[in-house]
Amino acid sequence: MFKFLLISLLGITMVSAQTTVIDSLTAQDSVHNIKFNYKQLILPAALLSYGFIGLESHPIQNINTKIRDEVKEDIDQKITIDDFSQYAPAASVYALNAMGIKGKNRFKDRTIIMATSYAIMASSVFALKSITKIERPDGTTNNSFPSGHTANAFAGAEFLWQEYKDTSVWYGIAGYAVAAGTGAFRIVNNRHWLTDVAAGAGIGILSTKIAYWLYPFINDTLFGNSSKDVSKERKTSFSFAPTYNGSQVGGVLIIQF
Repeated sequence: MFKFLLISLLGITMVSAQTTVIDSLTAQDSVHNIKFNYKQLILPAALLSYGFIGLESHPIQNINTKIRDEVKEDIDQKITIDDFSQYAPAASVYALNAMGIKGKNRFKDRTIIMATSYAIMASSVFALKSITKIERPDGTTNNSFPSGHTANAFAGAEFLWQEYKDTSVWYGIAGYAVAAGTGAFRIVNNRHWLTDVAAGAGIGILSTKIAYWLYPFINDTLFGNSSKDVSKERKTSFSFAPTYNGSQVGGVLIIQF
């Protein structure tokens, strides 16, 4: 069962990559001319549907329980790498750019997109946790659904994919692999059910997609910049993005020289 879980989570990586490749062939999605494409909703909608159906479906809940029981039997020690890996995909966008590997958008554009994505993701996760009040597998609290760590990781993975898919698809695939691993470790550490992780992944992916769709409006309305302005960014830039993983509120300060 646990091997099946890992294969399923890693399968999200490949399905998302394939879906986005198809999308890129049917719609030009540069940050200044983003087109809505319903096909981009297929994967996050499927993940969210599985998570929400699992709240009431006894067969799915039985799968959750079997996975939890196997984890408790086979895993003796928690591995807390998921507390850090959840931030790795998004941080990689700035790390790659700092190394001279340019992504799709300049610093200001991608930072506004990331902040918007995290705001959508964090508010969605917080609201659902407050409404559903699902008990965690380890019985510690009643805020299990959805997984904030997983949502955070998949929001960053989609961000990395969008920024670097035209440079190399392997950057995005690597980001999704890290996000899938984050979700797997949330289950291994007995902190979340499979349905929590699935819903978190769907929220994360969808939040970033929405952020890209909204960016032209946000940029023009809040910052008074023309979407056609492609002037060079300053050599030194600062930005701050809030984060929320379901139990902790924090922020990411980004400085680019």
